[in-house]
Amino acid sequence: MGFEQLAALRDQLANKAKAESKAKAESRAEGKRRRPAPAAAQAAAPAKPPVDPVVHSIARLQKHFPKAFPKNPAPKVPLKVGTFEDLAQHAGKLALTEAELREAIRTWCSGARYWSCMVEGAKRLDLEGNEAGVVSLADAKRAQQLKARRGAGTRPRKAKPATPAATPDTPAAPDATPDSPDTPATP
Repeated sequence: MGFEQLAALRDQLANKAKAESKAKAESRAEGKRRRPAPAAAQAAAPAKPPVDPVVHSIARLQKHFPKAFPKNPAPKVPLKVGTFEDLAQHAGKLALTEAELREAIRTWCSGARYWSCMVEGAKRLDLEGNEAGVVSLADAKRAQQLKARRGAGTRPRKAKPATPAATPDTPAAPDATPDSPDTPATP
């Protein structure tokens, strides 16, 4: 598409927008209800990206259990071990399936905000906000490892053992035997 065609298209869209704006102003002046936009105009409007269903599940948890699932910017709190079982008893009230609850808990507990609250000796809370245990040293260390790994941006990969390849200019390593499975065969 050339510049002339793009300019013509831009002018068409601008004229269309002006006409729609004028029609809105006239309908307001007359006190009439706004008519729905034609299907073509609705299709041209940018659609909002769909919201992840887990976000809706977490919002329900925050609504029903605000002390255990505080809204941002409040810091997260360490949850009691066995919180999922407690939530499963409230699944009907929350209108969430077991799979949705699992995914919501997994998402809630797998972020830097949650890992930051996991310090040794911190009080764990149940759904009502009552103390229900403390964070152990092992749990605190695991949270810090997860946080550090997330901060690094990548997960550690298994390193392949480096074996020198024999080329005509460089001989194979002196300790390598030809029948060893780790040594490349020479042609």
